[in-house]
Amino acid sequence: MPILSAQNISLRFSGPPLLDNASFDIEAGDRICLVGRNGEGKSTLLKIIQGTMGMDSGDIVKRTGLKVSRMVQEIPAHMEGTVRDVVMGGIAQDGHHDAHAEAILGKTGIAADALFDGLSGGQKRRVLFARAVAENPDLLLLDEPTNHLDIPAIQWLEGIVSRLECAVLFVSHDRAFVRRVATRIFELDRGRVRTWNFPYDKFVQFRDQALAEEEKANKLFDKRLAEEEVWIRKGIQARRTRNEGRVRALIKMRQERAERRTRTGSVNMQITEAERSGRLVARLTDVSFAYEGAPLISHFSTEVSRGDRIGIVGPNGSGKTTLLKLILGEIQPDEGDIRLGTNLQIAYFDQMRTRLREDKSLVENVGDGQAYITLNGVRRHVLSYLQDFLFSAERARGPISALSGGERNRLLLACLFSHPSNVLVLDEPTNDLDMETLDLLAELLADYNGTVIVVSHDRAFLDSVATGIFAIEDGGNVFEAVGGYTDYENNRKIREKEAANAARIAEERADSRVSGAAQAQNFAKNAQNQPNLAKKKKRSYNEEREYAALPEKIEKLEAEIADFQAELAKPEVYTDAKRIVELQKELADRESELEKAYERFGELDSLGG
Repeated sequence: MPILSAQNISLRFSGPPLLDNASFDIEAGDRICLVGRNGEGKSTLLKIIQGTMGMDSGDIVKRTGLKVSRMVQEIPAHMEGTVRDVVMGGIAQDGHHDAHAEAILGKTGIAADALFDGLSGGQKRRVLFARAVAENPDLLLLDEPTNHLDIPAIQWLEGIVSRLECAVLFVSHDRAFVRRVATRIFELDRGRVRTWNFPYDKFVQFRDQALAEEEKANKLFDKRLAEEEVWIRKGIQARRTRNEGRVRALIKMRQERAERRTRTGSVNMQITEAERSGRLVARLTDVSFAYEGAPLISHFSTEVSRGDRIGIVGPNGSGKTTLLKLILGEIQPDEGDIRLGTNLQIAYFDQMRTRLREDKSLVENVGDGQAYITLNGVRRHVLSYLQDFLFSAERARGPISALSGGERNRLLLACLFSHPSNVLVLDEPTNDLDMETLDLLAELLADYNGTVIVVSHDRAFLDSVATGIFAIEDGGNVFEAVGGYTDYENNRKIREKEAANAARIAEERADSRVSGAAQAQNFAKNAQNQPNLAKKKKRSYNEEREYAALPEKIEKLEAEIADFQAELAKPEVYTDAKRIVELQKELADRESELEKAYERFGELDSLGG
């Protein structure tokens, strides 16, 4: 029995209906991702479900007493009070709810008495999420919950959402988050909602097949319609003898074709490229930078060469934008040296979108007062260029204040790509962009002949774009990894396991030395008390062979343990519960064997040869 059922919902503002007889059901415990192109109406649909926006027609049937809460997409410009005030603000004051709210408040990792307005964007998102969950809803609505969150915070969010008992309907462009959380997909396409009872990757496969079949059927329909139009236009004699049923069928076909809605087109982006830069883009030598006494970057040396595609990652506030500015020479280091290459023409995507002028239209933002721009030697009208980014002529002449977050990012990309560059610097370019546009942007960056430096928390996007990662870790240390984010993450897990193993071995050796010294003291004491002790026992022939073989056995067991630990660190393994159990059992068996081998070696070593 559904907890909520939408029946033939329709809503139109201007132009085609935003929602066109959309219907779907939500069951208890569902974790549903609502996907669709920018501007299709995903946020609007969440508002209708919550009841904060009306509709032209249709019904929302809810289970009696159903409680719905929503985390909004945009962070409020100002909210009074502390973190505790904000989290508790949306709940009824009774003991049960207070206890639940206190539990989720504690999981944010943010001081309860901190002022909300003083938090970073990522921290505010965590608090707003906690506020929505604290209401203890039966249905939780999340609108782009990963925006402004760093990767550890996104992973924290994944864990919380995956364990919630309530149903969850969320909008997200973060493919890695969707893959880990969603069990079903709702696709909002041309006003209708298609339900797919699959995880994300399987949904993409079946959706692409369905779209291919739809395109094939449309082509057959259009061909038949064209043939019927030829028939109806035949001469007088043909019209006298024409089949009136066939005429009625043609009229129906014309109406059906007129009502057909085509899918929103794809962005047609291209980057205006400048002349090539020199081979060296930037060289950093033992660079350090601190802010208010706290080290952000510590003794970092690297070289960025023409054609590199560098992803910069790290927790919120760790200094990612600072590292960007150091690489570009915009700020000087406290220590160390920075050398920039020659003929650098840099295009900078600012995550705060400060380049956009709110008092100007889209055309004025791109054209700087000119009707035409030149892209890679080709003169284009600004309106035509903006159509490549899915802005109609009417929208392009309007103010940017009316644009959604995704549309603003598309406009900023249009501004950025219209100017010649050989170094692209993108600071959080993926926020609010739909997945199709993200895919196209990743392909565009892969074909770009210049250098790309991108700050992003989108793991799938980094895997598609980056050939190297600069990861800001504890104490301002910057770790360089080859490949995308997954390669870095695997490397980090191996390093953590190696460090833990090294610490464990050092501790065991320290304990062994203490134990050995104590044994020697006891032996000496006993020897003084018993001067006529029998001579020390020697190893037998079989014990001597066992003693000689033990070092090789120990080395083999240690190598197997390292292999199992590396296998456990692979992404495809830590999502496979059955394989994890198998590997953990094998690892435990080998560690037990290794411990026994060490003990036996110690016993035999104490005997004379």
